[in-house]
This record gives sequence, C-alpha cells and structure tokens, in this order.
Amino acid sequence: MDMDRPFADRREAGIELASRLSQYKDRHDVMVLGLPRGGVPVAYEVARVLGAPLDVLVVRKLGVPGREELAMGAIASGGARTLDAEVVQWYGIPDAVIASVTRAEEAELERREKMYRQGRPPLDLRRRTVILIDDGLATGSSMKAAVHAVREQAPAHVVVAVPVGARETCQVLGAIADAVVCARTPEPFAAVGLWYRDFSQTSDEEVRALLRQ
Repeated sequence: MDMDRPFADRREAGIELASRLSQYKDRHDVMVLGLPRGGVPVAYEVARVLGAPLDVLVVRKLGVPGREELAMGAIASGGARTLDAEVVQWYGIPDAVIASVTRAEEAELERREKMYRQGRPPLDLRRRTVILIDDGLATGSSMKAAVHAVREQAPAHVVVAVPVGARETCQVLGAIADAVVCARTPEPFAAVGLWYRDFSQTSDEEVRALLRQ
C-alpha cells in the first residue's frame, strides 16, 4: 500500500479505513455514523465491511462572518455546540454574532436532518460502540462537535475514524474520544482534498441513496 498516493475517491478511502477497524467487525454493539456529506460514502464502505448499521450525524461549521471558510466552532444534531476560544478571542467575535450564526446554521442543520432521514428515526446509541467517520480531519471542529453530540446519548465507546488527517488534530481528538483511527497522517498535511484524486462534492441525493441501501 502506497501511503503517499492519494485515494482514488471516498469509496476507496472507506475500504482502506475499514481494514484498520477489523476489531469492530460483526459486533452487534457497533454503529457507524457518517458526517454528511463527504463522510457518508466513506462510512458506507466501513459499515458494509464491518456488517454494522449506518446512520448520519449532521454537523454544521460555524464560520467567522466575512471569513466563512474559517471555523469558530461547530454544531451537531442534538444541540451540541463547540467553540474555538482562540479564534473567537483573536477576531473579537461578540456573543450576539456567535448566537446569530448559530441560529442560521441550526436552521440548515434541521433542514438537512429531515432531508436525509426521510422520516426514519435516528439510531439508539445508548451503550453502543459508535464509530464517527468523516472523509478527513483538518482543524477537527466538526468532529469535536460530533463527539460531544454522541456523548450526550450515553454510548459505551466513541471511536473517531478517518482515512486521512492532520497529525496534531488526530492527537487532539484522542483527548475527547475513546479511540482515534487516522489511517494516514501525512506530513506536511495541507488539506484533506489533496489526498483524493476525486474529491468532487457529494450530493444530497447520494447521501440519501447510500442511507437507503
């Protein structure tokens, strides 16, 4: 396996990631949650190989106004919210602005939740081993919110798993998750998309189709 070669696409990344999660195969307590949209094709392959149920955990980044690509935090299904105190302090972002951005993203989160689930209730995570999957970890803000959201539902264990991630971010996630599996931690990392030959956007319809399967 060439660790310096980018993945062909998210499906290939999911298959490689699944090979690192073999200890969870064919276990009745394991559930796989993909972070839409890009994490779902990865999670689908992992769930297929492990023989585990698949669901989504919707997460929305809270972008700094005027610099939306920069995350000041994130929210997730169930009301969990995390804030990056350093970003908030550095840019002097007032509480009222944070609240306004949060409300807007909560509305979008609720819309996506309904669209993806199509009436299906979320999986019951109590006393389960939950594997949270995205297509990569850069800053990790979305995944941190996802971990906090899952913790609220009293699982037995929370595992963060990604095909590729920044080494420091993978280490930071290790402080809040029970286990972290980053299949590749290249140096220098730069950006998640650089480690995929096909990093085209996953559509909402693809997410729905994978969940139906």
